[in-house]
Amino acid sequence: MAKGTQSSGKALAKYMLIRLVLVIPTVWILVTIVFFFLRVTGDPITAALGGRLPPDQLEARKQAAGYNDPIIVQYGRFLDQLLHGNFGITMDQQSVSHILLQYGPATAELVFWSLIVAFLVGIPLGRLAARHYNQVQDVSIRTFAIIFYAAPVFFVGLLLKLIFSVWLGWLPSSGRASPMVEAELQNVPVNTHIYIINAFETGNMSDVVDVLEHAILPALALGLLTAGVFIRLVRINLLQTLRTDFVTAARARGVSEGKVVSQHAFRNALIPVVTVMGMQIAMMLGGAILTETTFEWQGLGYWLSHYLSNRDFVAVQGIVTALAIIIALASFLIDLINALVDPRVRY
Repeated sequence: MAKGTQSSGKALAKYMLIRLVLVIPTVWILVTIVFFFLRVTGDPITAALGGRLPPDQLEARKQAAGYNDPIIVQYGRFLDQLLHGNFGITMDQQSVSHILLQYGPATAELVFWSLIVAFLVGIPLGRLAARHYNQVQDVSIRTFAIIFYAAPVFFVGLLLKLIFSVWLGWLPSSGRASPMVEAELQNVPVNTHIYIINAFETGNMSDVVDVLEHAILPALALGLLTAGVFIRLVRINLLQTLRTDFVTAARARGVSEGKVVSQHAFRNALIPVVTVMGMQIAMMLGGAILTETTFEWQGLGYWLSHYLSNRDFVAVQGIVTALAIIIALASFLIDLINALVDPRVRY
């Protein structure tokens, strides 16, 4: 028994090491693609300021920024800056690293709330659909999943705003908090830039309620997209698990159908959900761009859209590079959790 446990521990350590080593080339490929893709349109100075500055001033700024150097030299400088935590300087002379630290927590907060919505909606509905296979409940839930998976997130967001903000007047339509509350949250002793934490820090429950009310519609818009994926995954894998031999044996022993589902099949059906979590986080970060713009939620997606419209490709490059690194690291963490949940993936 001890030998088996030791062997399993070595397999887990080897798997973790391989996955960790693979993060490095993955991140390198991603940031390289970002760098050269944004150079297709030329240098960032000309892209942002071409036609707005005299040619001599434009050339002087290009020279000062090093954009007249060979592309391979620029690429080497870009990698060196990344290794030192420097993601570049925007056209309005702001540090992209500062923007990431200031607005990144807002995006993380939105993704967190959206994941809660996805789990609370997707997993129970997927389980319900599997238990009522090919019945009215199953067909209705599958239709629901397909609609929200296929619908553009900005359309769902606008529809939610129209219903719950304009028609019913129940929830705020934009922002992360009311103006007065936001000013209070920005002045807490330790500003985490995560409003729900700042709201609790004020000790004022009305601030907490205000922050939660502002988070509901953006979280629903983004979370229902992922809930559609979870519904289908849980349903399919629960149906497959319910047909396995050990479930048939449990039924033969007289175990009730409710216990068969909850105690025998459901846990195994959740493993694929954990497996695709990394991919879903990447999808959510992509969807956050449209969600944050729709609800004026000032996170990285909102500012990425802003810098894209201003053709500030240095800022775009820095933010997209940071998102690529986050996605790669999140994928590694999900693989690690998956290995702990399902020992089969280690071999």
